[in-house]
Amino acid sequence: MPDPAVHHVHSYPAVRESSRGTAPSFVAAGELLKALAAPLRAHLVSLLDEHGPMCVHELVESLDVAQPLVSQHLRILRAAGVVVGDRHGREVRYRLADEHIAHIVADAVTHAQEHLHRH
Repeated sequence: MPDPAVHHVHSYPAVRESSRGTAPSFVAAGELLKALAAPLRAHLVSLLDEHGPMCVHELVESLDVAQPLVSQHLRILRAAGVVVGDRHGREVRYRLADEHIAHIVADAVTHAQEHLHRH
């Protein structure tokens, strides 16, 4: 019998495993989740989702952390394809690569909040 506490059932597209193990799409998903695993990076994604494109100094001000730390995390997010930097003169404005990223972080935060309130 299904667990009544489960509110919805996820349906995943059929994914074939390669002859060597995990399907490439799951490998890529794992890499994406690793890039989002740091709390500061998840917060950066949330800010970019909420405010749209922002430059480093705006992100530094919003997060109240050192600029080199924000830049380091943005490099990781760029390398993972999570954010894109668009140059405007001397500034680079960062934006999310696509809306799926914001949903992943928002769902994770919602799940964490629900979990914290249950315990």
